[in-house]
Amino acid sequence: MTAALVESTSPFVPLAEPSRYRPPRATIDPDPSKSWIRRALPIVLTHKAMLGASLGATFLALAAQVQIPNLLRQAIDHMDDRGGSPIGRYVLLIAVFALARWVLNTIGRFYLQTTAYHLEFDLRHIMYEHLARLSFSFYDRVQSGQLISRANSDIRSLQMYLAYAPSILTQCAVAVMAFAFMLTINVQLAFVTMATMPIVFVIAVKMRERLFPMSWLIQARLAEVATVVDENINGVRVVKSFAAEDRQLKLLASASRRAEWANAEDAAIRARWSPAIEQMPRVGQALVLLYGGWLALHGRATVGTIVAFNAYVLLLQPPFRMLGQLLMMGQRAKASAGRIYEVLDERPDIVDRPGAVDLVEAHGDVRFEDVDFSYASGTRVLRGFDLHLRPGETVALVGRTGSGKSTVARLLNRSYDVTGGRLLVDGHDVRDLTIASLRHHVGMVADEPFLFSMSIRDNLVYGRPDATDAEVVAAARAANADGFIRALPQGYDTVIGERGYTLSGGQRQRLSIARTLVVNPPVLILDDATSAIDVQVEQEIHVALRALLRERTTLVIAHRLSTISLADRVVVLEDGRVLADGTHTELLANEPRYAEILAQVEAEVDDIDEDDV
Repeated sequence: MTAALVESTSPFVPLAEPSRYRPPRATIDPDPSKSWIRRALPIVLTHKAMLGASLGATFLALAAQVQIPNLLRQAIDHMDDRGGSPIGRYVLLIAVFALARWVLNTIGRFYLQTTAYHLEFDLRHIMYEHLARLSFSFYDRVQSGQLISRANSDIRSLQMYLAYAPSILTQCAVAVMAFAFMLTINVQLAFVTMATMPIVFVIAVKMRERLFPMSWLIQARLAEVATVVDENINGVRVVKSFAAEDRQLKLLASASRRAEWANAEDAAIRARWSPAIEQMPRVGQALVLLYGGWLALHGRATVGTIVAFNAYVLLLQPPFRMLGQLLMMGQRAKASAGRIYEVLDERPDIVDRPGAVDLVEAHGDVRFEDVDFSYASGTRVLRGFDLHLRPGETVALVGRTGSGKSTVARLLNRSYDVTGGRLLVDGHDVRDLTIASLRHHVGMVADEPFLFSMSIRDNLVYGRPDATDAEVVAAARAANADGFIRALPQGYDTVIGERGYTLSGGQRQRLSIARTLVVNPPVLILDDATSAIDVQVEQEIHVALRALLRERTTLVIAHRLSTISLADRVVVLEDGRVLADGTHTELLANEPRYAEILAQVEAEVDDIDEDDV
């Protein structure tokens, strides 16, 4: 029997649910040899029209602002000129330029804020999309708190710089325009006014050198805090069960103190250098008054000129202040970009091969041929593992803890790839099939059910959003979940808490089984899926499952005799190899080690709290 295959010319999409949101039109440049800013540039350029409109409006507003001191000079110089233009004309022109500046600044800020939010959306989308593609081996070694920190505070730091740095630099252009106007009025006084600029440059370079390592350290320390908080929230039941609240609080306090120290050092650096940058225009103002006054006394400058230059110096103060802020933002963004790129530069281990085909219709013929597997840590789990699951057959996999049972299940849906041998589905190596199509046809119910913080109905249709109410109810009944669901305040529309912890362990597992049955996969893996369910409820589930299992190939990771009774045959796993294969009765009669393994497994099951239903 051959499965239906389709050339993978386009991604296999088992769920026909179009997105309501546009994807980013560009992504981070994958070339790690480029500078961090050049790698982020493609995202910024996709919003160049809106960002350009913002910068253009800001520049025009600054041009209008620079005109005002020159008009003020002319008005003052013509006040005693009886044949000059009336003062009202200058007042009107100043008012017009001020109004134009206000309108243009409003437009510029609106487009700037819009660009900033678009950039943040794109960065978060790119980050999450990449995280979704990464393999399980990545999550085996990376703390979730680190990822949360990079997907939040680091992205915000990078977004702030990408959006606001061009605007700040544009505003700093007021210094160039002001200097140009000053040159047209008095060349000598213009150079005296800008004499402090070289000093500002030197201070800025020194400040940048000291800020970067501290910015990196701050982001790393914040990630440590996020990790501690994440683990304490997710593991709150373990913390409380051991009365370890004080110990965890001390751990959080320790991480917070390290973050506090890094932030304090960063503040000390900025406090040491930023005031010098900001006060340089005031030094220029003193030089203007000193040298300008001397020129006025000698008849080489007018009062209006001195007033205009003083106003231009005041115009230079905000850009100088923002220059210090820009340096701080730039170093923090550089550190954040490095941390983000560390994740984006990770390549998934499990990917579609070139020429991979879609498994459109699966019949459920599964073969493990001389399979070896070792985890990244070097731990070898499977050695020459052979197993054949025929279409429609239910096979129970039995073995001691650590024998490799769950690993077999993870290989079947390509959570990991075999390191030796082959795994075939309907005669095709799973590595030659697209991942999406394979996982669509291989359903898995894990021993640790995970539910989302949404309604029960939404949880059940998670793998198949177009499922009808009748199909959802049928799956719930098969998992013996319909009764307790209807007893809830809003029935299937009841919103459950995070990870489903408002329900008992047995209820969560039944919902997990129902969620998989809604998808109706031709290959089903039950990885100790009824471990948190008492024997009576388990028997009721088994009655409903028996009819369903006849229609699909099922691999049952079994720890209970009641679960083993579901299987057509039993495979005993020992040290990563098949020890024995046969019916439960045959193995009891012919394989003494099978009885030993069952006794050990039953003893482990007896340690589980059977009242958690």
